[in-house]
Amino acid sequence: MFLAACSGSSAKTNSNANTEAKPNIEVTSTQAVVRQIPTYFEATGNLASDAQTDVAPTVAGKITEVNFDVGSYVNKGDVLIRLDARDAQIRLEQAQAQVEQQRKAVSQAEASVEQAIANLRQTQVRLGIGDGETFNINDFSQVKSTRAQLELAEKELARTTRLLETGDVSRAIYDQRKSQRDDILGKLDEARSNAAVAVKAIDTARAAVNTARTNVSQARAAVTTAETQVDQARKAVNDTAVYAPISGYVAERNSDLGEYISPSVPNSKVATIVRTAVLRLKIDIPEQSIGKVSVGQGISAQVTAYPDRNFAGTIVRVLPTLNTTQRTLTVEAEVENTNGLLKPGQFATVRITQSKPEPAVMIPTSAVRTEGDINKVFVVKDGVANERLVQLGFLENDMIEVKQGIQEGETVATSNLDKLGDGVIVRQ
Repeated sequence: MFLAACSGSSAKTNSNANTEAKPNIEVTSTQAVVRQIPTYFEATGNLASDAQTDVAPTVAGKITEVNFDVGSYVNKGDVLIRLDARDAQIRLEQAQAQVEQQRKAVSQAEASVEQAIANLRQTQVRLGIGDGETFNINDFSQVKSTRAQLELAEKELARTTRLLETGDVSRAIYDQRKSQRDDILGKLDEARSNAAVAVKAIDTARAAVNTARTNVSQARAAVTTAETQVDQARKAVNDTAVYAPISGYVAERNSDLGEYISPSVPNSKVATIVRTAVLRLKIDIPEQSIGKVSVGQGISAQVTAYPDRNFAGTIVRVLPTLNTTQRTLTVEAEVENTNGLLKPGQFATVRITQSKPEPAVMIPTSAVRTEGDINKVFVVKDGVANERLVQLGFLENDMIEVKQGIQEGETVATSNLDKLGDGVIVRQ
């Protein structure tokens, strides 16, 4: 009896020790449920910026201001650097002065046109002709009157010649009539000469008008040329400020204060800007799966930096040919880079959603304890936590698919997972 009593006391002591070794841990729990989730297949891809641009100056100059650094965010239109604008400003002022000078020349040429037209009008009035009319020497008034006198003198001379032959007039009268006729002939030549001078005056006046108008056209062309030079000079002044062509992050800086840069020098860029608000995800699709992808399909991407997060996107481009070496088809998806968490160059595991949903066992993400590459879940049964290694799948909000390791209806712990182990007694 004594030995039995001792043996019973020892067993009780061991039982108490076991109870103290495995204290009760208070946990919350929930049951694994089955839900219909989208089907998908997995592929791999790499993230790249949606747009990347190298910024370079269009004019040469010394850098007087730098307003950015590597990693800084810039908006489209922000001034990245400024160059010394003094030389460009001087050229602009010179070009503007040339414009004013040429405009004065236009005014003078236009005044010359008005004067030439006035002179032409006066000459036309004197000759009695209008615009566009051709002047005939025989219509000149002095010529017309002299011709009339000549016709009369010719008749008188002809009559006197007949009378002289019959002896009815003397030789002296004949000579007088002939002299009168010859004098009128001389006056007619003089009248025609005067008319020719008048015609020449009209031609000269018209030529002066045409010349003046040509001068106006040339002066206006000179103004246009000078204004073009002003625009070029003004552009040169504006180009001393180098602006950001897109909004994004500065990935590279190649300029320092006081440095002289020139667009004629190779690799004269001052910065590289990448746009990361939306990223391109370049996905390699195995040849056997290319029939499962098309433009417009949704995708879900995960990166190792954020294993508990999914990043949604949409396929927007499908390349027309396969990579003959790797036997893969590259497709591109656009992924919204919420809060800028994703970075160009990151590797991603991509799930491409298919049209037909399938049932899947789902548990809260809080029920999973991750240790390195191992995922654990604690199934609670009869007040004891049983450790299970699980294979995870689709993540939807705060629920995650368990591909292997858990069955529908099993109860899993969702709190104090760091205090649990296989066989630990729990209180729910």
